Amino acid sequence: MDRSYVLSAFGYAIIGLLLGIYMAASQDHGQLVTHAHIMLVGFVVSFIYGLCHKLWISDSGSTLARVQFYVHHASSIFLGIGLFLLYGNYVLLETIDPYLAIASIAVLIALIMMTVILVQSKEKTVT
Repeated sequence: MDRSYVLSAFGYAIIGLLLGIYMAASQDHGQLVTHAHIMLVGFVVSFIYGLCHKLWISDSGSTLARVQFYVHHASSIFLGIGLFLLYGNYVLLETIDPYLAIASIAVLIALIMMTVILVQSKEKTVT
């Protein structure tokens, strides 16, 4: 699971940096919030989750760990797409706001699940 998290983190970083480069080149920084969320929720949090799995989580293949992985990524992707649509003026706030709220709550749920996984995990010896 650690490798999957780190690889996905770099995928988010590539997307976030491409968006940042596009904003700089176009002189249009309207997607700044989207860029920040992709980099923080996608890249940074995924990378930290990967480190947690590598350093402390002894049973990375548990059902809870797999569910947490998919909840984190589904909510991160949905949040990024929703913010892109909102800040690109493709949809109105009234339309997308409930979906962004659900995605944000799902990010929180994934964080709570990771906390539970860490608390339940037995001490791990890193080789």
